[in-house]
Amino acid sequence: MRRLSEALQEQYGEKLYKLSLTSGCTCPNRDGTVGTGGCAFCSEGGSGDFAPPFLPVEAQIETAKRLIQRKTHAKRFIAYFQSFTNTYGDLDRLRALYRETILREDIAILSLGTRPDCLGDDVMELLCELNTIKPVWVELGLQTAHDETARRLNRGYDLPVFEAGYRRIKEAGLTAVIHVIFGLPGETKEDMLETVRYLAGLTPPPDGVKLQMLHILKNTALGRRYLEAPFPLLSLEEYADLIAESVSILPERTVLHRMTGDGPAGLLLAPDWTRNKKKVLNTINRKLAAFSQS
Repeated sequence: MRRLSEALQEQYGEKLYKLSLTSGCTCPNRDGTVGTGGCAFCSEGGSGDFAPPFLPVEAQIETAKRLIQRKTHAKRFIAYFQSFTNTYGDLDRLRALYRETILREDIAILSLGTRPDCLGDDVMELLCELNTIKPVWVELGLQTAHDETARRLNRGYDLPVFEAGYRRIKEAGLTAVIHVIFGLPGETKEDMLETVRYLAGLTPPPDGVKLQMLHILKNTALGRRYLEAPFPLLSLEEYADLIAESVSILPERTVLHRMTGDGPAGLLLAPDWTRNKKKVLNTINRKLAAFSQS
């Protein structure tokens, strides 16, 4: 299984850096269309806490580029609209925003985080139009394949909705990247691995997968629940074992986009070990090496 950096190097001959951007969209699970309050784990920033405030996209891109170019000689980038639901809202506005972004010479890929219930015919037409210019990645937050867990987390859709959205993406020739969270309350190790096996069994399999540990954040429904009655969380060793087993399950053609994630330091309640990203990655790499030799 290839990691994202390796896959991009093969395809583009250089490292592409990701720019976290904001589209100004909201979410149907917040505005009452599907539900209110959003997913229980989702922050007030819509899981895009590292993105800049909603400004003209050129200003956002230039600001994000400057931060990266302080440490690198990066020339081309992935424009990642992460927060909230980036295919939800006025399509004319989104068309103008995304065309302005994707037509820039320094943008190689457009990546849009969204929900599988926000992929109607008009949206798909726009995504296909953009995909004729440059590659479009559609990132779906599945998190878990277990509907009981999803209902406890107020995800706002059941698995058949995900499957329908996923089929639409793949039939349109777009790149599908699926997000999974390990450590969701009430799930066993076997439950988590079942989610990975479910993804591995999709036809065709996902182009990419993002795996990350659950972050308990302040000012979220899950954060309030945790402060009132703390529930067990995975240890670093348990999490790293899950990553190693997941990599062995996923198909070779599926690219590993993420093995861990960053919780905003000022919002993170738990688990505290996620703050040390270097240690987390070293532990995961050690487990991967040991697993491959076993």
